[in-house]
Amino acid sequence: MRDGLLIRLTADPLDPSEALSFVAYPGAGGTVLFTGTVRDHSDSGPVTGLTYEAWEERALEQMEAIGEEIFERWPVCRVAMLHRTGGLNVGETSVLVSCSAPHRAEAFEGARHGIERIKRDVPIWKK
Repeated sequence: MRDGLLIRLTADPLDPSEALSFVAYPGAGGTVLFTGTVRDHSDSGPVTGLTYEAWEERALEQMEAIGEEIFERWPVCRVAMLHRTGGLNVGETSVLVSCSAPHRAEAFEGARHGIERIKRDVPIWKK
């Protein structure tokens, strides 16, 4: 895995400051952190919590590939993508995606690409 890329699946709580610290870089003029949290409702009705399951090996491979895509498409400095597994309560952080880049537009675009691809293509399921 590339030096400027942090990928993790964990049952432990996620710390946004870890992602921000990892992507900090002297050449970065913009840093974006997306934080996904468990909300109290869905299209099906009220939510009291979620359980996330992952095909860990494949999920980590896919997340690394997404990170590489971000580096190929935008001039980002560093990328962090962390996702929880296990049981989470309403309000808990389920996913963090952070990018730093010389300019804000690239940081925003890289982070958005990261979360959209995680949601669409990474084998992590919620119940």
